[in-house]
Amino acid sequence: MNINSGIKQAVILTIGIIVLGFCIKSGLESVISNDRKVVVKGLAEKEVEADKVTWPIVSKEIGNDLPELYQKINATTRTIRNFLVENGVKANEINVNAPVVIDLNAERYGENRQGYRYNITSIITVTSKNVKLVRSIIARQGDLLQKGVAIVDGGYENPVKYEYVAFRQMKPKMMQEAIENAEQTATQFAENSKSKIDKIMNADQGQFSIEDRDSNTPYIKKVRVVTTVTYSLKN
Repeated sequence: MNINSGIKQAVILTIGIIVLGFCIKSGLESVISNDRKVVVKGLAEKEVEADKVTWPIVSKEIGNDLPELYQKINATTRTIRNFLVENGVKANEINVNAPVVIDLNAERYGENRQGYRYNITSIITVTSKNVKLVRSIIARQGDLLQKGVAIVDGGYENPVKYEYVAFRQMKPKMMQEAIENAEQTATQFAENSKSKIDKIMNADQGQFSIEDRDSNTPYIKKVRVVTTVTYSLKN
């Protein structure tokens, strides 16, 4: 009786070990299967023309008679404004800032050796969505010289600025293109590893950037998105 009981216990123990082994094996395969994934980056790029331009037009007057300088700068401002309107710029696209006066005799550092006391700067800012029109006018600034008006280079403080404000409208399409690009990369990886992509496990919202195509054509923008996508793999 004791022998039979011992045999039964041994058989039960053996069966239990076998079943446990199958469970462990199945569990490991499940973990390994679930852990099979590939993380890839997708890229989409597009070149577009700027749809907004901001053009600061800077003019200066120097001298010692302040009232006279104000008259000159006001006359210059009227000439520039009329020139813009005559060439198609809308009145509501033109903003005239108040003149800025620098009294060189009041400067804290050093003596005034310029030979004049006052420096008046006026800035007229054109903000328009008609980029092509404004660019054509910028190219004809020399016409103002014939009217006795000299435009001063705005430098890094007042550069011509081009923007692409319709960016939000193209975000969904570009994001889709980036994901498709990521899928192509993931598919190639899966083929090399003798497997197939299954489904998207995770995808970020993408990193978007808008930059000038180059320094010579700042009105042409390069829109770029990079997204990171995680795919699960299957046999």
